[in-house]
Amino acid sequence: MNPNRTRVLLGSPIHQKPAILEQFLNSLLRLNLKDIDLDFYLIDDNPDEAASQLLQQFARNGRSVFLQSSGYHDDYIRDEHTHVWHSNLVWKVAGFKNLMIRRAEAFGYDYLFLIDSDLILHPDTLLHLIGTGKDIISEIFWTQWQPNTLLQPQVWMHDEYNQWEIHPGEQLSPDEIQRRFYAFLLKMQQPGIYEVGGLGACTLISSSALSSGISYDRVRNISYWGEDRHFCIRAAALGIPLFVDTHFPALHLYRDSDLELVAEFIRHTSGTEAASIAEGEPGARTEAAVPEDGDTAAAADLPGHAETAPSPADKRVQEAAAQWDVLWTEAEARQRLSKEPLPADAGETAEGASTGGDGGAGLQKPQSASAASPVTPAAASRRPKLTLTMIVKNEGTRFLRQVLEEHRKYINEAVIIDDASTDDTADICREALEGIPLHLIQNPVSLFHNESELRKQQWEAVVATRPEWILNLDGDELFESCFPEEVDSLLRTADCDLFCFRLYDFWDEASYREDMYWQAHQSYRPFLLRYREDFTYTWNDLPQHCGRLPENIFELPHQLSNLRLKHLGWSKPEFRLEKYLRYMLLDPDAEYGWKEQYQSILDPKPRLVSWSE
Repeated sequence: MNPNRTRVLLGSPIHQKPAILEQFLNSLLRLNLKDIDLDFYLIDDNPDEAASQLLQQFARNGRSVFLQSSGYHDDYIRDEHTHVWHSNLVWKVAGFKNLMIRRAEAFGYDYLFLIDSDLILHPDTLLHLIGTGKDIISEIFWTQWQPNTLLQPQVWMHDEYNQWEIHPGEQLSPDEIQRRFYAFLLKMQQPGIYEVGGLGACTLISSSALSSGISYDRVRNISYWGEDRHFCIRAAALGIPLFVDTHFPALHLYRDSDLELVAEFIRHTSGTEAASIAEGEPGARTEAAVPEDGDTAAAADLPGHAETAPSPADKRVQEAAAQWDVLWTEAEARQRLSKEPLPADAGETAEGASTGGDGGAGLQKPQSASAASPVTPAAASRRPKLTLTMIVKNEGTRFLRQVLEEHRKYINEAVIIDDASTDDTADICREALEGIPLHLIQNPVSLFHNESELRKQQWEAVVATRPEWILNLDGDELFESCFPEEVDSLLRTADCDLFCFRLYDFWDEASYREDMYWQAHQSYRPFLLRYREDFTYTWNDLPQHCGRLPENIFELPHQLSNLRLKHLGWSKPEFRLEKYLRYMLLDPDAEYGWKEQYQSILDPKPRLVSWSE
């Protein structure tokens, strides 16, 4: 035994699709092993014979591989939308990891490296983690847990998955939680080594930590979901700090479609030559959500009134590349998450189940700590009802017919308040939504001078219809063309009650405005809300800019979506002049808005950016 070399046991419980497993194994072969003796402990938990054959081939090619059959034949449901974990699967994996801990101790390894079988590693990951000198440290990776939502890291600060700092006894307002969350996410995007409260799925553990008594056994007086959480709590109780490294983020192949990112990842981490053999044989040596703050005329019209943050890249490959090439922005993520089992009547035979996880290893997909019970399999077979609600007034010559004809492609019901229109607005609503249940309320006298009263009227009318999901838009807002195809996945989400979107202020038919006064699209605002009967909603009573939804909705679990919303209300000169005059009448001293922005409405040469679907 060479005392100058570091002995590492790489352990992975594997229940994986062959295509993803092949990329995982190839990734292990690309690791930089300077002065490292690397052995493997792989537990074959695959129901697919092709996956088992890949592991057997990997073990035959001259490496030190201890390949063990799990002896189980469990089903593990995963698709493009989510993964479903049962309690028995979670603790089965915990048992596998404990076996790996015992083997690493028994054979005197310097480190145990536990890694999930759907991760693709940067070649320098292992060498770098060892060089940090930390007893327990994970390499970061980012995951889009639901289609068309933000990417989230697998590390957290406290409890099940809270990603913000908090001291014992502190009582934080939603705004302060949001501020601290953004600070945490921004820090995680910068290369460094940071102490965290929880980690998993790509974790290096020193021999000192192994001998301390750490394990993945369940902590009996803790109800948190997922074996990684119990591991982290036990480590903290033993006085072992937990760290995350962010220099070499891994690529998480959470769904089959993520395979298209592998070649790009390899090009960024190992050069173009490695990418050309990304599909080689496994035996070959191959390489911010901010509360929406406006009213019918000004809610989304006045981005300067809201706290803003830069937006993430629009394309998935750019998002993935950002993990190893550039820093992300603060607005990339915010979500309060946890794990909850499905209810006992969900038709499962296991102790409980939850969506999430990965291909047979550690970290479970997070869910909201404040969410109600997730949707059961029976409920998932039916798409939840989507209710569109609007407040409109004299929209007959504007965009109302155009946007309603788009919305009817995916809504199930509509609740519209006509706030004392004197044109054919009500008739347009009936015609454009013919065949869709429509609750049209026509106010004889306008309530617009007191927006909070108007919004409460709208809310009560919607709640009276027993909604499931509420989409609150104005008469000049519509989503990009892919929204009808993508909205189903949002509505079926079990662990999120609120989705926030970026809104683009169009200045003509093909361009949106972007300058110091107009940057609504750099913020995320709430538009899509799941109605919870057991949640007490409260309202902001401001006469203007009170918000189109209750002010405490950010206490509910929420996510950011990359689907974009187009605001057409500024897209013609005559409409801009009309709105300018309205603001000067209703808010002449800019008490509720931003005076310079009001004045910029009439700028003859604003900066415009071309829109691309």
